[in-house]
Amino acid sequence: MHDGRSAYDYALSGIYDLLLLDIMMPEMDGMTVLRKLRGEGMPTPVILLTAKGEITDKVAGLDHGADDYIAKPFSTEELLARIRAALRRKGEVIPEEGISFGDIELSTAQLKVTVKGKELKLNLKECELLELLTTRKQAVTSKEQIIEKLWGFDSEVEYNNVEVYISFLRKKLTFLHSEVKINTIRGVGYVLEVAK
Repeated sequence: MHDGRSAYDYALSGIYDLLLLDIMMPEMDGMTVLRKLRGEGMPTPVILLTAKGEITDKVAGLDHGADDYIAKPFSTEELLARIRAALRRKGEVIPEEGISFGDIELSTAQLKVTVKGKELKLNLKECELLELLTTRKQAVTSKEQIIEKLWGFDSEVEYNNVEVYISFLRKKLTFLHSEVKINTIRGVGYVLEVAK
């Protein structure tokens, strides 16, 4: 496809295993296509292609639901490795049941967290991160483990991307007045704890 509008229409068919979206497409840019697809509930893995290599651009792409992000120029070998990693992650089954920790209830199916009846929507990466932290209970989770789980072993996502999503989750848990806190274990990682 040579333009974003056509890419969006074709992607909605749901017949593709993975989508490669160039951010700089005419008619509808790749970021808009991605945002609309995720808004429609499209779970297909998406890798963004772009000439922009700034961290803020990467964070924006990942925050809109991209599974990976690759800046031009790149080698065919690197692109194929990222495609393989994204397809491997696609095979992971997300449990439909709710996950509980302290006063929070996490619904991975509906991408939402509930505290004492008050709900808040999460984006895909926020949900995956909170799921990882809650299923590990009170074990420390390293940034390396988070990157591998959320973006794949082959990803070049920076540590500060993890910090950004930890910050997003902390703000949402604070907004919900949750007793669950994400504590930083300096030099090691993160752990969920229930405030006493």
